[in-house]
Amino acid sequence: MRGAFITFEGGEGCGKTTLARMLAEALRAEGREVLLAREPGGTSVGERVRSILQENSADPPTARAELLLFLAARAQIVEQEFLPALERGTWVVCDRFSDSTFAYQGYGRGLDLGEIRALNSFATRGLKPDLTLLLEVPPETARARLAARQMATGSSPDRMERAGDEFHDRLRAGFAEMAAAEPERFRVIDSSGAPAEVFAAVRAAVREWAAKRSNGTEEV
Repeated sequence: MRGAFITFEGGEGCGKTTLARMLAEALRAEGREVLLAREPGGTSVGERVRSILQENSADPPTARAELLLFLAARAQIVEQEFLPALERGTWVVCDRFSDSTFAYQGYGRGLDLGEIRALNSFATRGLKPDLTLLLEVPPETARARLAARQMATGSSPDRMERAGDEFHDRLRAGFAEMAAAEPERFRVIDSSGAPAEVFAAVRAAVREWAAKRSNGTEEV
């Protein structure tokens, strides 16, 4: 049976990375083969692209160059990792995928969504997530989480985190619009609570989806 492709989406500070790791660990504990990945990244090419995209450079990529860098990293991981894994029955859990590009470069940067979809389809060979978990958190909570993380790690905000409140408001609106357009794929989860509480909601959403996928016969 083909593997499942599950993605976590949302704005900065919503807990995607932690919850994706928790889900992958839970699925592995139940005997599944799981590939945990992040975007951009997951391959040597993708990690080098990630460093370019995140650095606070005096000469940052333009909006179109930024889009193409994200898509280059995605094309690499889809062909090198995701498609082979799904073919052999592995479950792929990914921290961000195409919806982030539509949100950040489309709704956020203002690039044409039709053009992005065409380019993204080429980069992904048409691959779409089976289930997307959209994590929503109030802006003030997200800001507090980012500040706490930066203090704990001694890091500074990256380019996306420094984009400004109006940019991030457009992201949230974009994610909400996409979720409303595809309710069969998206599950919207309030991620403002404690990690264990939010993860319980994530597990419930994955179980519900998997039950429908396998006509109620598959345990996850």
